[in-house]
Amino acid sequence: MKRIVLFAAAVLLSSALFAQGKSYVYTEASSLTLGGKLFTDIPNPYHRVDTVKFKGFTKGENLQVRESSGIYCLFKTNSKSIKVKTVYGTPTFPNSTMGIAARGYDLYIKEGKVWLWAGQGVPKQTDGEVSCNIVVNMDGSMHECLLYLPLFSEVNSVKVGVEEGSTLEPIDNPFRHRVAIFGSSFTHGASCSRSGMTYPAQFTRKTGIQLLSLGCSGNCKLQTYFCDVLCNAEDIDAFVFDAFSNPLAPMIEERLFPFIERLQAAQPGKPLIFQQTIRRESRNFNTDTEAKEAAKQAMADSLMKIACKKYKDVYFIKTNATGPTNEATVDGTHPDDYGYTLWEKSIEKKLKRILAKYGIR
Repeated sequence: MKRIVLFAAAVLLSSALFAQGKSYVYTEASSLTLGGKLFTDIPNPYHRVDTVKFKGFTKGENLQVRESSGIYCLFKTNSKSIKVKTVYGTPTFPNSTMGIAARGYDLYIKEGKVWLWAGQGVPKQTDGEVSCNIVVNMDGSMHECLLYLPLFSEVNSVKVGVEEGSTLEPIDNPFRHRVAIFGSSFTHGASCSRSGMTYPAQFTRKTGIQLLSLGCSGNCKLQTYFCDVLCNAEDIDAFVFDAFSNPLAPMIEERLFPFIERLQAAQPGKPLIFQQTIRRESRNFNTDTEAKEAAKQAMADSLMKIACKKYKDVYFIKTNATGPTNEATVDGTHPDDYGYTLWEKSIEKKLKRILAKYGIR
């Protein structure tokens, strides 16, 4: 056993030394191809919302919409290894989300028609310009790459590094359409192990239909100022909502219909697809949580029955993020990776069926 451990350590050390011994050329990710963004004209290309243009956010919300959750970079390279340099604006250290997801990067490479996981990395420090290895020891052939940015950190610079003498070029975004998704910490990606494991990211890779994430942990409460952001979003084909996870039943009752009417006035004819919130495992033995969550779900059920009849282009779908053992959770509120995979599976066919009615395939 001791020999096995020493061998494994030697392999890891040799990989690290291999990457360090190479000379790298770095390119700002914003000069390649960025996807997953509601807006393309923001001064900081890694922000999701221009907080100078849009007002009304709390201090916490202001940071969240500047975090790069859901944003990805597309490129092709024949480099045998890939690194990333980062200059953080505001990195965060959430309790229930791994550092790889909160502050790091997640790489997928195209294999045939499938995006196959390839590597990850997170800098050990967050001050100054810091670097991390993403993947090493590749075969040197040309690969199409999909690099997800951090979920819970603001970044001011992201540079993709490839070995000197190799090729690095942008590729066209292979994901079709522009479907906005506004939601809670679930949509933001809380408790994911890697940034490519959010359910919107999984849906995009599996279907080819691009979801543009505006997940804001704890703060998706049908606010008018968030609605104003969506009203002004660029070239949106449809809207999806995880809107019933954060607000309690009275807030849902007060805000839902005005939110729908405000958005439809600005974005007429676009489908608005609301998801029922998932069942939280913290309900299992906590009677207070059980009562609040049950009331929240009941209110959403009753109001959406009315909304789907009252408003054209409004839909309601059910979700699931837990298996038969009710263990697909990290902290009783947020799913683990398996739970988010179950969530994506529970909505994939339903979303595709609705979107297809509008020519979104």
